[in-house]
Amino acid sequence: MVNIKKDPLYTDPMKVEEIYSERDGVPIKYVTTTALDGGLIPTDVYYRETPHPEFGNRYFHIFNTVLGARIGNADVIEDLEFGMIEDKDGLWHLSKHRHDYVSLDGKAIDGGRAYVRGNGFEMFKVVDGNFIKDEQE
Repeated sequence: MVNIKKDPLYTDPMKVEEIYSERDGVPIKYVTTTALDGGLIPTDVYYRETPHPEFGNRYFHIFNTVLGARIGNADVIEDLEFGMIEDKDGLWHLSKHRHDYVSLDGKAIDGGRAYVRGNGFEMFKVVDGNFIKDEQE
């Protein structure tokens, strides 16, 4: 399993996992924070193994709007690619959105889901709520 730096923007992952796991009767887990549309607004993404009984999605995201916190379908996450850099401790870091430049240990990643630019990065994808190396790179 890939060890990803957890850096949620809007939620306390442990609290969300607890609330939704109890409410839905299935385990819920935080996956990452990213801009799903390739833009500038990252959201906190969560996963459930079984599709939601009403909406049919396995991923959901929580984000803030002028009207307050909202929740939406995030199944698109399995179609996205993630460029990430690894720090000296084995923790992987990703660029959350188009203008999120991350640099460490002589490596860099930028572009979120809009584009991938930098050096020393590797490509990943999300499958069943987990990051795996993208073998098609």
